[in-house]
Amino acid sequence: MAYRKQLTRLKAPYLKRVLLDPARVADWEKYPWNLPLFRGRDFELEFTTPITIIVGENGTGKSTLLEAIGALAGYDEAGGGKGYRPVDHSRAIDKSGAALADNFRCHWLPKVTAGWFFRAESFYSVARYLDEAARESGGTPPDFLSWSHGEGFIRFFEERCRRQGIYILDEPESALSPSRQIELLKMLRRMDQSGTAQVIMATHSPLLMACPGARLFRISRFGLEPADFRNTDHFRMLRDFSNDPDGFLAEALYEDEA
Repeated sequence: MAYRKQLTRLKAPYLKRVLLDPARVADWEKYPWNLPLFRGRDFELEFTTPITIIVGENGTGKSTLLEAIGALAGYDEAGGGKGYRPVDHSRAIDKSGAALADNFRCHWLPKVTAGWFFRAESFYSVARYLDEAARESGGTPPDFLSWSHGEGFIRFFEERCRRQGIYILDEPESALSPSRQIELLKMLRRMDQSGTAQVIMATHSPLLMACPGARLFRISRFGLEPADFRNTDHFRMLRDFSNDPDGFLAEALYEDEA
């Protein structure tokens, strides 16, 4: 993987720590402060490896946390690169990510915020925005949407994740088949080995959770805690299904009828 001119000779991770300032929280009973993430009211996330992976059930705050980290790094809450505003969300009701960012403090060494904030749900809008921006500047549109959804994702990652910087990936597996997830896993490994890229990723994919060298955190009812991918509910469920598909489905689908 070829990288352009480096912004610093120091190795990733660049963002070292994100922590909550409890004094800034007005009401702990309101969302997002009532999420399990903040049960102890002393939230702190330390980044010690180039790749950090966050897992948890839907509604536990993974995407909200990544949105806040993206805001701290200077990215739009809809995703994209620096200076991009592909989605008009000025009238959006949900501002939980921005609320987190306003109450977080972060430590950088050095402050390298170039990179990308990838959100699967806004990929279409971002891709269209990139096409229009290229046309307006007289360049060639990347045209990621002319490929299948999964192929477009992979081409996007290959093109946009080559430079030194910080890359925030929110459920990048959403359009990827298992074989395409392996391609992304190989790309993540190369980024890790380069020493010039920091990746913070939320995922439901056991394949991506198994990224060598990555540090994984699980959001549970007790908050945020380090974990091994083998001990996640995602991996256990996939393992149980693979070991006994019929028995797994019989229990999962008909347990309420017993």
